[in-house]
Amino acid sequence: MHGRIRTWGPGALVLLPTVLLLGYFVYGLIAWTFNTSLTDKHNARPVPTNYVGFENYANLFGEDRFLNSLKNLGVLTVAFIVGTLIFGVLWALLLEKGVPGESVFRSVFLFPMAISMIASGVVWGWLLNPSQGDDARGLNRLFSILNLNFLENPWWTAGSRWTTMAAIALPAVWQLSGYIMALFLAGFRGIPPELREAARVDGASEFKLYRHVLFPQLSPIALSALIILGHMSLKLFDLIYAITGPNQFRTEVPSIYMWNTLLRSDMAKAAAIAIVLLAVVAVLVIPYVAYTVRQESEE
Repeated sequence: MHGRIRTWGPGALVLLPTVLLLGYFVYGLIAWTFNTSLTDKHNARPVPTNYVGFENYANLFGEDRFLNSLKNLGVLTVAFIVGTLIFGVLWALLLEKGVPGESVFRSVFLFPMAISMIASGVVWGWLLNPSQGDDARGLNRLFSILNLNFLENPWWTAGSRWTTMAAIALPAVWQLSGYIMALFLAGFRGIPPELREAARVDGASEFKLYRHVLFPQLSPIALSALIILGHMSLKLFDLIYAITGPNQFRTEVPSIYMWNTLLRSDMAKAAAIAIVLLAVVAVLVIPYVAYTVRQESEE
């Protein structure tokens, strides 16, 4: 007994502070948020609260505004993931083939990651200024100077849901494509050169080499990138807030709606929105964790 304590005791003591902090500030606060979402605390007055069960959730999914925010989030997520993967993989392919000054290009592509979302949102908010004609600013002004007036557009202030949220996703794509590039470039560099040589000896073209040999080796990286981008799209609060502000219905997503609800001191409703977002994240992350655990156990 004492021998076992000496074996795992020091490690347990080292991990204990972390476990306690995580238990309180992560899981404890999640439990508190879920508990709040089941109450009727809809104002800041110190009055007794009553439990109403899942009434707040039922009211949320009966609201056009919340459903609109979910649809915006879905479109934003698709545009963000597709755009980031396309540019990230494209840049990784270009660098993987070997280009002069590769370190410079890597730095340029990765630089946006060093910028905070709020700073990026402020800059892109100016670039995506919807004014046109003589009052054009940002990219529209650049198009006007270059006599490319047909490219001027209102960006996120008009058009369909897809064009609106794609414009909002553009800054996030610019900021995260370098990260995806780094993931895939590391994956390409980690593939043994013998596989490439064997495929070329068998007569495989470059296209077939990438399609049938290299990209199948990168499926775990692609899955990880998909999960990471998916859950990051749910947290694009600061970027959207900096570009459009908190009261823009056309670009409102659940996180922005939750913020506006908190400003009205509607704690129960805001907590319900937070739990819905947590559930969406769980839907994305839990299958990935299960897949990873299964793969590790098989190995």
